[in-house]
Order: sequence, then structure tokens, then C-alpha cells
Amino acid sequence: MPALYVMIPAALLLVGVAVYIFFWAVDSGQYDDLEGPAHSILFDDQDPRHQAAVKHDETKPDDQDPTPRA
Repeated sequence: MPALYVMIPAALLLVGVAVYIFFWAVDSGQYDDLEGPAHSILFDDQDPRHQAAVKHDETKPDDQDPTPRA
């Protein structure tokens, strides 16, 4: 019986700490977007050093190309 006098306050303290950590996690945004990171691996990252699209936009259209075609 004397062990209950120690165990019940210890259990309540443990539950209180767990509830505090849960609400801290919710307030800090840990549960805001649960599906975004799972979907982000499916898409390529935007590389600022990638120049293919810039070079493609700078090319001339085929009807203005001065080189003769065989």
C-alpha cells in the first residue's frame, strides 16, 4: 500500500510530461503537413545551376535558322 503513495504521483507526473510534450509538438508545427514529405520524394528538386531550360528558351525557332538543311 505505501508503494501506491509513490507510484500514483509518479504516474500522474509522467502523464503530465507526456501531455506537455504533445501540446508543444502541436504548437510548434510538427503535425501540420503529414503527407507533404512523403510526396516530395516523387518530385525533382529545382537545381539553380541547371541551365537546360534557359538554353532551350534562347534557341532560335526552326524557321529562322540560317543554316541550310540537306
